[in-house]
Amino acid sequence: MQFIDQVEVEVYAGKGGDGIVAFRREKYVPAGGPSGGNGGKGGSVILQASANLQTLLDFQYAHQFKAEDGQRGGPKNMTGANGGDRILKVPCGTIVYEANSGQLLGDLVDDQQTLSVAAGGKGGLGNQYFLSNHNRAPGHALPGLPGEHRRLRLELKLLAEVGIIGLPNAGKSTLISVLSSARPKIADYPFTTLIPNLGVVRKPSGDGTVFADIPGLIEGAHLGVGLGHDFLRHVERTRLLLHLIDVTVDDPMGSYGIIQDELSAYEPDLTNRPQVIALNKIDAATNEPHVEQIATNLRELSSCPVFLISGVSQRGLEPMLNEIWRQIDTHSLPPFHC
Repeated sequence: MQFIDQVEVEVYAGKGGDGIVAFRREKYVPAGGPSGGNGGKGGSVILQASANLQTLLDFQYAHQFKAEDGQRGGPKNMTGANGGDRILKVPCGTIVYEANSGQLLGDLVDDQQTLSVAAGGKGGLGNQYFLSNHNRAPGHALPGLPGEHRRLRLELKLLAEVGIIGLPNAGKSTLISVLSSARPKIADYPFTTLIPNLGVVRKPSGDGTVFADIPGLIEGAHLGVGLGHDFLRHVERTRLLLHLIDVTVDDPMGSYGIIQDELSAYEPDLTNRPQVIALNKIDAATNEPHVEQIATNLRELSSCPVFLISGVSQRGLEPMLNEIWRQIDTHSLPPFHC
């Protein structure tokens, strides 16, 4: 499935139906008077969040969406039918902007949450509306009003309880494939992962927690270097960060500092997000005392819990997960952010 997290679309609400001019012509009803009905209201364009979607792919090739027009009024004071609303489903976590002005229109976080982005036009008034003591036979009606037209920018920020961050080749994709049923592409070269991957990890109680593998973070990511600028926005939605560090590289402490600097440069508040640090690939490390010292240094530097794990051999995963569950269950983690 292709991952699309930014699109621009045009939405057109329906035009209101026209009012009509009509007069009653019935036997035994003298001077029947005006009977032209009002037009129906135009349909609106409404965005609806759906937990079943994870991408904005549906908007990649279709860029214009229109609601139904209202129907014109009828004789005998009959009001025209309202136009049907156009409901567009988007993933949970979609932020909606007015493309030209940049105005924030809404943030669709919860499943089935809706946002009206273009209101339908009002129906025109029929001539019966203008009946008065001074005008017993009005001969005019009003047309329906046009619906709103907007150009929208949709941005998706994935909703996940836990975001897995780290430099390329830290083992993020391997870890999420081991912990969940997600099956990302895995290979031994940088930037194997070109899209965020979501996986549901089961707690001992059976409840599911969504983990997100956030790809493409390298030095300079906040400036648009590599892929990180495209995916740093997804880190904003996570409530807890699992920072994965490859212990086989020359400078694991430097790897930690690069990611923390990028988070701080993109959004200073991200460095205050609860974190769990995992030193990965301990099965490939040749100097165990050195790895233990790195873990001690990271605990002192970050004040975060640090675990030694191997995603490939699945060593040390249970204590790490228990700490994640503890923080999720017993701490008041921050809500999802825009």
